[in-house]
Amino acid sequence: MTRADFNSFVHNVSRILYGHAYRILRDQQGSEDAVQEVLVKLWKMNTRLDEYESVSALAVTMVKNHCIDQLRKLKHYGPADGSYLVLQHDPQPSPHERLERNESYGLINKIIDQLPEMYRELIQMKDIDGLSYEEVAVIKGQNINTLRVNLSRARKLVRDEYKKYYNESGGNKTIA
Repeated sequence: MTRADFNSFVHNVSRILYGHAYRILRDQQGSEDAVQEVLVKLWKMNTRLDEYESVSALAVTMVKNHCIDQLRKLKHYGPADGSYLVLQHDPQPSPHERLERNESYGLINKIIDQLPEMYRELIQMKDIDGLSYEEVAVIKGQNINTLRVNLSRARKLVRDEYKKYYNESGGNKTIA
């Protein structure tokens, strides 16, 4: 197919292809992009296009498949107005996720309770009560840099104990 033949083909079928794309996507920009993608693919297939009985039918099929692929990629994302079918993820945690989270919180609290008093107090003030480094430094009478080092050590202890417990239980987190 020569460039002139291809240009003529594009002129004749682009509106039809857009209509098919729009019926599937219900989105102007997405439909235009889909048609353009398919036309680029057709141009790259230039030497093989003569093998097909109907290049127009091939183009329509390619647009349809491209649009379906786009919807599959966007199944968890999409326009908020619901202009096409979108499967949204429920932001609420499942009962199983809530149970795991509660068990993890319980384990972390148990680990924190077993820390040396200085570390336990730092984690309580900074991570649980939400105080700033400056506020904790004033309350504890420590230099901010010393405070940061001690808090880092405390967090590392919690993290290491949590990992140790999780690895020893084989992933089955049950609190004794």
